[in-house]
Amino acid sequence: MDQVMSNKKVIALYVLPSLLLILGIVYIPILLTGYYGLNEWNGIGAMKFIGLDNYQALIQDSKFWNSAWHSLLLAVFSGLSLILYLIVAMVVSARIKGANLFRKIYLIPMLLSSVAIAQLWLRMYNPTNGIINSFLVSLGVSDPPAWLAEPSLVLFAIFIPIIWQYAGFYILIYYSALKNIPTSLEEAAKIDGANAMQIAWKIKLPLIMEVIKVTIVLSVVGSLKYFDLIYVMTGGGPNGASEVMASYMYIEAFKSYNFGYGSAIGFFLLIICLVVTWIIRKLTATKETIQYS
Repeated sequence: MDQVMSNKKVIALYVLPSLLLILGIVYIPILLTGYYGLNEWNGIGAMKFIGLDNYQALIQDSKFWNSAWHSLLLAVFSGLSLILYLIVAMVVSARIKGANLFRKIYLIPMLLSSVAIAQLWLRMYNPTNGIINSFLVSLGVSDPPAWLAEPSLVLFAIFIPIIWQYAGFYILIYYSALKNIPTSLEEAAKIDGANAMQIAWKIKLPLIMEVIKVTIVLSVVGSLKYFDLIYVMTGGGPNGASEVMASYMYIEAFKSYNFGYGSAIGFFLLIICLVVTWIIRKLTATKETIQYS
């Protein structure tokens, strides 16, 4: 077996299928998207090469920059929500009454599709008989808002179900990381007189910092390219108030039949995600990693 695995040709043969798969479903589509962005094309007929005209138009497109601002707000909101997820994970990982039940409850959103979640929250946000406005009326609010119809509210109204949708995913990641910390470290800290807050801040957080860095990248980059729930709930409306970059790309490519311009948006979105990932990694870089055995 050692002789086989030391043969470079055999190693290349094992790696080749994975490389071809990654090449076919990742890198070739990226290159094609960049190429389509250099053309005027409706997605069906012949393409007309126009160079960087689509990208120049993109830079001057105020609708795109509005959608980029909305995506940035979602990314910031998602990044801040990680604090809440981490607190919940620390509570759930502690030996408290009811933790086992809560561990089952917070995973429910992960079992639902984005379309199902969107339909659920559409009914909750219904201005006439939705549970949210019905609750506000019971509290004495005479004119509750139409959450998804008011430009000043719609974006943040959509952020709430998005955060709820991914709560179980990130809580599960943090929970797993926290449970991997040896209990002997916590017990030693308690013997030394540390309270729960000091243990969480001085021991648990440093030990799972690498996991936290990964979730920051996943959360922020995932928010920048988020699409499905927003499109189902509002379609980017009203009047573009909830438009994000991915939904604007979809509308331009598949509704306006401006496939070349839509491809330019998609390729530009890829560049933004790569740049943001690089910035996050630089900002969260540390000289050493705390390890435990």
